[in-house]
Amino acid sequence: MMNQYMQLIALLEMSITCAVVLIILLQKIFQIDFPVVALVAVILLLSNIFFWPLGMSLELPLSAYVRGVTGDLSIVTMLLLWGVMLPSAKKTPLGFKAPIALIAIIFYPLALGFGMWDPYAWGYGSISLLISAIVFAMLCGLAGWTKGVWLFSFAIIAWSAHWHESANLWDYLLDPFLAIWALFAIPSAIYLKRREKVQSGYLFRAG
Repeated sequence: MMNQYMQLIALLEMSITCAVVLIILLQKIFQIDFPVVALVAVILLLSNIFFWPLGMSLELPLSAYVRGVTGDLSIVTMLLLWGVMLPSAKKTPLGFKAPIALIAIIFYPLALGFGMWDPYAWGYGSISLLISAIVFAMLCGLAGWTKGVWLFSFAIIAWSAHWHESANLWDYLLDPFLAIWALFAIPSAIYLKRREKVQSGYLFRAG
């Protein structure tokens, strides 16, 4: 019974995430912004399409097939995606992306066996990893990015409540999609800052 409940929760999360990703792509491709009411309606519509089996040749919901390929997203990734839909959503600061990218560069090779120790094992009840996550959340708060505090707080709460099938804290904090996003977002952010400086230089140049 508990396992079925967890499966339904996972499919619901994936359905909403798929809907959000599709909307983000539509907004990027067609350069449009949905009004809040229309946004909520489209998310509900798409989420239902992904959540319920469509019949025909598909025995499972579309979200189940997506989940079979991607696995469960971390709570941090999921909430970051969902947060994009909020009217007051702000850009994620570089001070968050850079540590995530650095951790991913160190973590994944070691977790895949390129080293003498496996940091993934720390996720099984390691107090050090838990304290590190709490400290990182506090640093986000001190830096003025309160969204980061909420992201890590919900991730830790979900882990302690065994919200997903995994009992490893890493699976609630980090996943390959978050790592790839952070790695590609850093060069992009640096390029945009340089371009802004160049444009401001042209703007204030004499003559």
